[in-house]
Amino acid sequence: MARAFNFSAGPATLPEPVLHQAQQELLEWGGERASVMELSHRGKAFEAMAAQAEVDLRELLQVPDNYRVLFLQGGATQHFAQVPMNLATPGQSADYVVTGAWSSKAVGEAQHFVQTHIAASSEADGFRSIPPRAQWQLREDAAYVHIASNETIHGVEFHETPDTGAVPLVADMSSNILSRPLDVSRYGLIYAGAQKNIGPAGLVIMIVRQDLLERTAGRVPRIFDYAAHAAENSMLNTPPTFAWYLAGLVFQWLKAQGGLAAIAQANDRKAATLYAAIDASGGFYRNEVDPAARSRMNVPFVLHDARLDALFLQESNAAGLLALKGHRVLGGMRASIYNAMPQEGVDALVAFMRDFAQRHG
Repeated sequence: MARAFNFSAGPATLPEPVLHQAQQELLEWGGERASVMELSHRGKAFEAMAAQAEVDLRELLQVPDNYRVLFLQGGATQHFAQVPMNLATPGQSADYVVTGAWSSKAVGEAQHFVQTHIAASSEADGFRSIPPRAQWQLREDAAYVHIASNETIHGVEFHETPDTGAVPLVADMSSNILSRPLDVSRYGLIYAGAQKNIGPAGLVIMIVRQDLLERTAGRVPRIFDYAAHAAENSMLNTPPTFAWYLAGLVFQWLKAQGGLAAIAQANDRKAATLYAAIDASGGFYRNEVDPAARSRMNVPFVLHDARLDALFLQESNAAGLLALKGHRVLGGMRASIYNAMPQEGVDALVAFMRDFAQRHG
């Protein structure tokens, strides 16, 4: 069986060494004579693995001591609602910067629990850019400022951390966490669904400043209370144990690659290769995002003639290039090139794109 190059936006490709190790340990993990999926999350073996995963994540991101790291169930969409439940007091407002589909959805869920204020939006240009920080209309009394650091559908990414002053910055980093070094201290809370750069779906990583955990003061049910999860070391209820285990393997894989500085160089190189091929195609392919805001993780592009889309997808799939169909919101194509996508995969895609353009241009 030959694995193809998987360009899915999520659930996304995982590092092959991680999959091989999981395969080898599937029936018996760590001398426990059972699978990690079959062991109690309260047992010493699982607790030791969970603790090491947190140590490795803290090392990769250089997480300050005054931040808690949580391994939670669910997906990032759940936290579109849970963040305001935990960080805003009754009657308080929160600022949202809207740069694509996911930050738009975050507003829609948050408005049930907090007065949402759109501080800036790029909807007028079809979400092809990041609104300049100087144009944001932030409120000093806001509970927090929320951004989506990378938009998987529209393919825009924050390349700098915006300054929000004394108001905590909250970021949905589902699709670009661990793709480069990060100054965690610039954020009040970071959350990320695992299924892009961390591991399988069903797990959410959260990094939250300790003082922000005090805002709920028992106002929400314990299962939704971040402070309650922190007090129980992410084991308030049964966690997604297999996803946690795989995330730990991914963290070790990242460290073996040289850490986030090395991963960032690889990601920059992959993105530059693909964007260069699109820009040099003479209009056969187009990426319509402002170059200053182009995502390194998700590259949407369209063909000059949409009637070629079905053939492009058919031939690319046959060539071992999977999941290139664009999101239904935009159509066209999308190549997601997360950490686990090797340079060879991008090179193969670029070679196919050039050949296809020569044959159909």
